[in-house]
Amino acid sequence: MTQPKLPPAPSDLAMVPFVSVENMMKIVNHIGPARMMAEIAEYIESDFKRWEEFDKTPRVAAHSTEGVIELMPTSDGETYGFKYVNGHPANMARGFQTVTAFGVLARVDNGYPILLSEMTILTALRTAATSAVAAKYLAPKGAKTMAMIGNGAQCEFQALAFREVLGIEGVRLYDLDPAATDKAAHNLQGSGLNIVKCTSPEDAVTSAEIITTCTADKQYATILTDNMVGAGQHINAIGGDCPGKTELHRDVLLRSDIFVEFPPQTRIEGEIQQLDPDHPVTELWRVIAGQQDGRTSDRQITLFDSVGFATEDFSALRYVYDQLQKTGHYIDLDMLADPDDPRDLFGMVRRANPKP
Repeated sequence: MTQPKLPPAPSDLAMVPFVSVENMMKIVNHIGPARMMAEIAEYIESDFKRWEEFDKTPRVAAHSTEGVIELMPTSDGETYGFKYVNGHPANMARGFQTVTAFGVLARVDNGYPILLSEMTILTALRTAATSAVAAKYLAPKGAKTMAMIGNGAQCEFQALAFREVLGIEGVRLYDLDPAATDKAAHNLQGSGLNIVKCTSPEDAVTSAEIITTCTADKQYATILTDNMVGAGQHINAIGGDCPGKTELHRDVLLRSDIFVEFPPQTRIEGEIQQLDPDHPVTELWRVIAGQQDGRTSDRQITLFDSVGFATEDFSALRYVYDQLQKTGHYIDLDMLADPDDPRDLFGMVRRANPKP
């Protein structure tokens, strides 16, 4: 697993590889969704181990009453990456996706982009891959059952990633909308997972070693109450991802050992926005790098308070870049002006005029 092999010279960079939604779906189906998420997880884990090489900043967010639009940038000194992403909970009722995204990788040495990609599908893949990486270090060993509360667009990705990376055998599904649960159960047919459709959150968490919460409403919500969480469980909280949006009762947080991606961002957007600013949390990268402990006992309640961070998108884009020549599922975009003389941009425009 290597960093992107960059094109050798600026003169070769006028054309930029573009992965459309159509081609992203071809890549996913060429590799297989579960395998692709497991491989993205390896890239994420590798990049977390070199966390200190990255520029890190909370995402740049433009909030409105309807939702949020965000930019998520980072760089490892050689390659720069960013993602544009929105989150609009009311979109589903209007026939739009709640989340859409695209991303870019670029060379640091000359600023030229080397990849433009859709990231609506890729974000779903990398979110599930990140959850699986965290659970690898935090979930009870030998966990076989996961509860999935919130059966929207992320549900099937999470289930397949946990099966592929952790060996989960069963998923207990619950959503306020039974049609969402039916959709997820239908899509997971033939996955090898034992699927149970539940009638309440309490029913869903019964006998589950891992609890994943993934709801879309932009509000302070209580998806998990304190009495629903037992000793030894791992909570994968991925639905709270902006100010004013949470899923867990505060008392659940106070009983848990909390692991986060980037504290300055998570304290604003994650479940821990409910806690005092100095409440102790552990950065996940430190666990992956062996600097701090993850799960230390069978009765410990671990909580991954995930809001998504730019390095994860960087890892996912890096993975896609490495698949381009292997799969051929991309097109070249003529998006960079490339005059023969870099000083003569106007001349290039003038020569393109078909009129004499």
